[in-house]
Amino acid sequence: MDGQGRSDEASDEGGLSRRSVLRAAGATATGAVTVAGTASAADVGADSTATGSDDPAYPSAAWFQREQANYAKTQEAPREQAGDPAFQQHLQTQSARNAVDFRQRTVAEPRWNSEGNLCKEYAEQCTGDPFSYPANTTAGESHTYDGIERQRVAFHDSGLDSDPGGARLTGWVWAPADSDPGDDLPGVVITNGSVQASQTLYWWFADTLARNGYVVMTYDPRGQGRSDTATPDGTLGTNANSTVFVTNQVDAIDLLRSTPENRYPHNTEAPHAVPAPIAEFNPFHDRLDRSRLGIVGHSLGATGVSVVQGIPDEKWPGAIDDANPVDAAVAWDNLAAPGESLAGFEVRPRVPAMGQSADYGLTPQPKTEPPSEDAKVTAQAAWSEAGVDTYQVNVRGGTHYEWSLIPTFPTTSWDFGNPMADHYSLAWLDRYLKRPEEQGYHSADDRLLADDQWRDRLSFYYRSARDFTTRNQRIRDCPDIEAGCDGPTPPGQD
Repeated sequence: MDGQGRSDEASDEGGLSRRSVLRAAGATATGAVTVAGTASAADVGADSTATGSDDPAYPSAAWFQREQANYAKTQEAPREQAGDPAFQQHLQTQSARNAVDFRQRTVAEPRWNSEGNLCKEYAEQCTGDPFSYPANTTAGESHTYDGIERQRVAFHDSGLDSDPGGARLTGWVWAPADSDPGDDLPGVVITNGSVQASQTLYWWFADTLARNGYVVMTYDPRGQGRSDTATPDGTLGTNANSTVFVTNQVDAIDLLRSTPENRYPHNTEAPHAVPAPIAEFNPFHDRLDRSRLGIVGHSLGATGVSVVQGIPDEKWPGAIDDANPVDAAVAWDNLAAPGESLAGFEVRPRVPAMGQSADYGLTPQPKTEPPSEDAKVTAQAAWSEAGVDTYQVNVRGGTHYEWSLIPTFPTTSWDFGNPMADHYSLAWLDRYLKRPEEQGYHSADDRLLADDQWRDRLSFYYRSARDFTTRNQRIRDCPDIEAGCDGPTPPGQD
């Protein structure tokens, strides 16, 4: 088992989040500003009224009182947002801009087939965090702002062997604004959750990654957001055909890794045949290091991540690479266990993978009895048993929406659960994708071991656990991070 102290390596900057840049001027939902990796222990635990240290007996009045306080955290964000005029103003203004932008796209770019999608306008709750947009911009613009460069792309899905494909997908490629051709940055693909979630709900992490030296691909799977609802032959996507959370993820990986010499092969329309930005290749292809790839997903997108990371090289269905190019994975609610399958592929531990989950689910309900403390670590334990680095983080008082920032939906304060998700997700990718000369390389282990900073945000119901090897080859195996961990295993021992 491992300790909670710092590793022996040098430390560097822990990473910037969108909150520290876009909301630091004071226009925040709660008045709090978070920089990923730098929160103090006092800041982290300040508003945690439901503590796990007492562990009251069940059944008892004390147990139900603690549960009542913990469940109340699911209403923190809606309560804060409803009481914040600045948040409401930004949300309604940005929502209206996005709706107008969608109508303009309908005229300027005919033949999109997005009308069946709930979040096609990126409006109302589908706006996501209204502070994640640069001032006076819409969701459809390609632009450079506050250290980020973002370019919109459209591409056709392949269907792989599941269906004929041909649906037009919409996406964005992100990069640091100060990056140049030849910089060789690691890449990450982010896949939405299901139930009509749009990519705007996950731009918080695309922003974090781009600010910390990554080229990032976000996109709407078929049937969601502004992508086509169905293929030309009528084959649906989203929950009606959940295979797209694997097939479209592989397509997005192909587009991210495409170049002028090795073009994206699935487009059924010529790039200039329609007034839409049909991409022949990644517009930031000359900034990407193709030897380093991470994938991140939420909900059914997390199931897709769990599947895609483990596809054997000889069965890799992508068109750009001959073997599975994925090097690290993060699954938000939650990493799927071996034995589960999607799109004809089974989950198989192959690369370092982090799972994240929360106390309450898609439709939060108060607990009436203690749950199994092992309920959220099934996949993490399987990865550990397979000898593959793994980590599980569970948000105290959190819900399924800690990772999809949907205004008014039940979740902890957007400055409670989501910053922890941001912190650990970035640290995990930095641990396995960064090089010594790059930001985040030297501090990645320290951030993954920052237990004192984040313990008061970890679930006291469900174990958060880890089993990974640091850069100095010390094994950090801890079965219950919230309860506390012993010292590291020396190199070469287990």
